[in-house]
Amino acid sequence: MPKTAQYTTFAPPQAPIASARPAPVKAGPAKAGPARRRRRRNHWWYRLISPIALVLIWQLVCSAGLISAQKLQAPSQVWRTAVSLVTHNSPAYGTLQDAMLVSLQRMAIGFSVGAAVAVVFALIAGLSRLGENAVDPPLQILRTLPLFGLIPLFIVWFGIGELPKIILIALGAAIPLYLNMFAGIRSVDAKLVEGAQTLGLSRTELLRHVILPGALPQTLVGLRQSLGVAWLALVVAEQVNANAGLGFLISQGTQFLNTNVIMVALVVYAILGLITDAIVRLLERRALTWRRGLLEN
Repeated sequence: MPKTAQYTTFAPPQAPIASARPAPVKAGPAKAGPARRRRRRNHWWYRLISPIALVLIWQLVCSAGLISAQKLQAPSQVWRTAVSLVTHNSPAYGTLQDAMLVSLQRMAIGFSVGAAVAVVFALIAGLSRLGENAVDPPLQILRTLPLFGLIPLFIVWFGIGELPKIILIALGAAIPLYLNMFAGIRSVDAKLVEGAQTLGLSRTELLRHVILPGALPQTLVGLRQSLGVAWLALVVAEQVNANAGLGFLISQGTQFLNTNVIMVALVVYAILGLITDAIVRLLERRALTWRRGLLEN
């Protein structure tokens, strides 16, 4: 009998069966939830705890009679004096709001001039060895001079008007900002500069995208310091041949032995200083968002 031909069938190749195990997901940075973001936003009032505690301690000490009322009165009495200065135009003191406006105007002009000069000199000295040799020595000499000791000389040079006060505030603001910005520029990582030059960035683009962002943290520290020194310079400047401003209130309070008026002016100075510092801190949080993770834990 003839042999029957045998045929071998080949099944078509089947696609591999997908594994039931899910593909691994790359772990990314965890995002803060709404509750955590709300907690971060609400942390600002924590900074008010210690000032309020100091005021309470001050009130308790005065109420207990540990300090004579002739030397220092309680915050409640100081508050009544502040309300009186706001609501009544005293022939000796004027009004508190007018004094604040005069002081804020002097502060704004003097600080703006000093900050502008500091930024320009810091860029000149920080970006060039020749600029450093030309700019840095005079500023270091000026830094070592007693700032308030220059007041009599300024009066001789510029008179008793607004100009010597503005110059004194500008000097107080310029030196700390210049020193910190100069240090920030010089502390920029050289590898970042070399990488930017390798990518073909121009000098202007290098300054804008690498040097200034790298120097920004130190510059903001200098901004906070310069604001503090500028407020101190304003206090001293307004007590020399001034007829308006918070410093004038202090001079008048000293002349009439009214410690309440002196305390009102000093408290207003402190509040204005805290407000300007809070503005810089807000600017720092906005500009340096990449450092926020360091303070979240």
